[in-house]
Amino acid sequence: MAFEVSYRDASLEKLERDANYTAGYDRAIVKAFRKRLWIIRNATDERDLRQMKSSHFEKLSGGRTGQCSMRLNDQWRLILEIKGKSPNKRIEIIEIADYH
Repeated sequence: MAFEVSYRDASLEKLERDANYTAGYDRAIVKAFRKRLWIIRNATDERDLRQMKSSHFEKLSGGRTGQCSMRLNDQWRLILEIKGKSPNKRIEIIEIADYH
């Protein structure tokens, strides 16, 4: 079963769905964002996300406890939260964050 995806910010949903919308991000970041969302939507659980070593999927700590990140490139990360319990887990996309 694939994850259901929701967005904390409507502009991120538009970024995934509208081919011409960039939300002010570089095209390479937009492409990486859309690729990660495709991966998330096709994952059966977090193990699928962790197995992709290039995404650097990791749980965050400190002020971001309960959130996870996936690398978009060396500088930018996709921040998300996994909500609910199996088999009804869903992922909420929080933001694209600059980690430099």
